[in-house]
Amino acid sequence: MSAEPMIRIEGLTKSFGGRSVLQGVDLAIPRGCLYGLIGPGASGKSVLLKMITGLLRPDGGRVVVDGKDVHAQSELELQQFRLKFGMLFQNNALFDYMNVGDNIAFPLRRLNQLSEEEIAARVADRLRVVSLPGFEDRTPAGLSGGQKKRVGVARATITRGEIVLYDEPAAGLDPVTSQRIFDLLRREQQAANATVVMVSSDLDRLLTVTDRVGMLYRGRLLFDGTTGEAKASQDPHVRQFVHGLTDGPL
Repeated sequence: MSAEPMIRIEGLTKSFGGRSVLQGVDLAIPRGCLYGLIGPGASGKSVLLKMITGLLRPDGGRVVVDGKDVHAQSELELQQFRLKFGMLFQNNALFDYMNVGDNIAFPLRRLNQLSEEEIAARVADRLRVVSLPGFEDRTPAGLSGGQKKRVGVARATITRGEIVLYDEPAAGLDPVTSQRIFDLLRREQQAANATVVMVSSDLDRLLTVTDRVGMLYRGRLLFDGTTGEAKASQDPHVRQFVHGLTDGPL
């Protein structure tokens, strides 16, 4: 991994309606790392993801991605900059009026650089990778929860972006399907050598695939370290959250 992190967050602050959500967050995520972002609900995890892509602006501090200050860019520059990213949001964000193939192809068509033949070939390849071959003509309404997640993964990875962000990629799935999704995300990350930031409440399975972990607590970065260090942490908040203890300070 390069010494210069792919994502560097410096003194990030954000409030909504007078309520402080992020309070001076500093974080460095190495290139080629699968980084798990954990913490209780409403601790600022999803807000942080949106700031990394420039979808939300901070009140203070800055986000530097691949050497560029995200929020110093114009809206036109941001549109081009976001092509570096693949994103999977909590609700999958599939378009109901599009079939599966068109949903997956959507990010490629925004690039305006590939023929329809090449796009179709890439879509078919992504569907094979996520174990849904031949699903191009299906509609999102006819898919199970696990299938929708896999279609979302296919779309998030089809541009072969250097950075991929996942917000609760296994939410609502049973434990077996959840583990399959996490294993798939890890394989995809390793195959592309991508930098991945993943928010998940499914700690048992998330921690089987991460390289490093950060824990947000009441808007502050309480912990940042390797997965092994997170599991061995003696901080009472981290211990309770990682190991699911029923007593403690959370």
